[in-house]
Amino acid sequence: MNVEFLNYHHLRYFWVVAREGSLRKASERLHVSQPTISAQIAALERSLDEKLFRRRPRGLVLTETGHQAFSYAEEIFALGRDLVDAVRQRPTTRPLRVSIGIADSLPKLVSHEIIKPVFSLGQPVHAVCFENKTSELLAQLAVYRLDIVLADEAAPSAFPLKAFNHLLGESGVTFCARRKLATRLRRSFPRSMHNEPMLLPTSSTALRRTLEKWFQEQGIHPRVVAEYDDAALMKVAASDGLGCFPLPTVVVEEAVERYGFEIVGPADGCAVQFHAITAERKLTHPAVMAVTSHARGVLLGGAVSHRASGGASRPKGP
Repeated sequence: MNVEFLNYHHLRYFWVVAREGSLRKASERLHVSQPTISAQIAALERSLDEKLFRRRPRGLVLTETGHQAFSYAEEIFALGRDLVDAVRQRPTTRPLRVSIGIADSLPKLVSHEIIKPVFSLGQPVHAVCFENKTSELLAQLAVYRLDIVLADEAAPSAFPLKAFNHLLGESGVTFCARRKLATRLRRSFPRSMHNEPMLLPTSSTALRRTLEKWFQEQGIHPRVVAEYDDAALMKVAASDGLGCFPLPTVVVEEAVERYGFEIVGPADGCAVQFHAITAERKLTHPAVMAVTSHARGVLLGGAVSHRASGGASRPKGP
């Protein structure tokens, strides 16, 4: 199979001539002789099998193909400048792109609150959000297809590739339900939840493991109606009155206002953590820095444990 490659060195000579409008001006700018530039452009025309310029008494003018090639060249070299600026952490003319992985066990209200500052950076932003299981997201992070992963637990020590955990903070856990069920369960909470309908995250989640320990300590055995990988689906089921469900306390107020739930009671001593996981120890991406700073200072009211204040943990894996 024949593969055709574009010589970008030739393309740059063409681009400069088209911008300057003459070989003479292009020669002065590039510090290269006019015959050399002519030879480079001729080579580009041969590779494209099209004429890019026509000679006129007042100089060179672009052909139709030349105009098309110039349009592509403008974008190509603008991208090149943006690449250099992005690597050197300088402002670029293109939107700042950030790819965010969000664990499906993370409540949507929490996820949105954490990433909200990305859109207030003072420059155009193009955020791409992917939701999946944490293990799948970490695999994408390892090959730099994601800039950050947000999860309710740290990258496991058994994870074979380098990952750095940044503890953003933690939140208590509060049980909520529709009004009729919430009214009944509040009367002698938490004992009232014994053998009552409960919607829970699956056993693979950190919140479920924390809750199971709390239930055992309280001597409570709720009737588990359904388990969910997706926190949003669990909320939809709860809105239909299928059972009581747990939420991070930090978003309970918004859940009550937006979805009409009522608070049953707090799971005292039960907490869920929020982590940002990156492939590099030092945070340099402006959007990633905004996410971590906001979550620590605003979302969780600054309630970050002492061990989190130092930033990233040691790398997981070899």
